[in-house]
Amino acid sequence: MKRTLSDIDIASGVKKLAELISKRNQANEYVLVGVRSRGDEVAERILAELALVGITPPMGIVDISLYRDDLAHLSSNPKLQETQLPFSVDGAHIILVDDVLFTGRTTRAAIDAIMDYGRPSKIELAVLIDRGHRELPFAPDYVGITLETERLDYVDVRLLKTDGKDAVEVIAST
Repeated sequence: MKRTLSDIDIASGVKKLAELISKRNQANEYVLVGVRSRGDEVAERILAELALVGITPPMGIVDISLYRDDLAHLSSNPKLQETQLPFSVDGAHIILVDDVLFTGRTTRAAIDAIMDYGRPSKIELAVLIDRGHRELPFAPDYVGITLETERLDYVDVRLLKTDGKDAVEVIAST
């Protein structure tokens, strides 16, 4: 069985994230950091939604390629991309943004990468999709869409800038 989410569902999830973030952070003293790849695109969309109400926090991007715990299972030449943090991480309130939260391993890798740049005062997690099944003790602070999935289901997120279209497919394990 296959389930899908449309571009409208994705836009609604991003809007919900922006609303939750702006509601809980009245002082607007935070930065967004998107996880490559797709978390950065979600962060850009959140930033665009926040800008509609006059909120423009700084945004950065973190590449976790060298922080993953499954490097042995990847190709011999992982694609490294630039981490861009155009602000001081020291003392910053960071809202880490990713497309899907599953086991928590990507979140752990992203936090490890950020900590190499300094010591933030706080890190919160915003995810477009929370699909459950954690292996590590991470819980999102902000969730756009909650999907009920089986542990072995495959959740395929495609975003316009990265993949040419917005869609999410949940493909049931066989």
